[in-house]
Amino acid sequence: MDMLLNQEVHASAAAPRLNLLAHAARLDRVAGAVLRYGLVALLLLWGAMKFTALEAEGIQPLIEHSPLMSWVYALFGVRGGSDVIGVVEMIAAVLIAMRRWKPMLAAIGSLLAVGTFVVTLSFLITTPQILEPTNPFGGFIMKDIILLGAALWSSGEALRAAASPLART
Repeated sequence: MDMLLNQEVHASAAAPRLNLLAHAARLDRVAGAVLRYGLVALLLLWGAMKFTALEAEGIQPLIEHSPLMSWVYALFGVRGGSDVIGVVEMIAAVLIAMRRWKPMLAAIGSLLAVGTFVVTLSFLITTPQILEPTNPFGGFIMKDIILLGAALWSSGEALRAAASPLART
């Protein structure tokens, strides 16, 4: 009899935990979608902006001081270089958005985004006086630490989905 009562007590105690786990799983799915498609939206927006003269001129101080990126100006000029960066950002966004149908392409797009955020964060080292309180670039670029994390998460999740046909939703 005691054993039967213990089983009932444990079963009733487990129900709230299972409910919490179900809620946590739902939150994980929502958070993943917000991270992935928020990243897609920002990359599309920023990529499209690179085709404007204002943005091309705005990023010029960052690009021209970067040993990783200054060659772009030598090949394409300021506007052309900005256009190339925009194309890369938009390609990454489109590939990430393909996660549901082609998770391996989403993983590649996410890794491309990782590269863009690593390069952008390198501007914190290569741009003179970027961390001065009066320089608007420093704080703006710091957000890329969070975006780097989102892109890394997205690449890992998409690679898991590509490896497991059951996890493709």
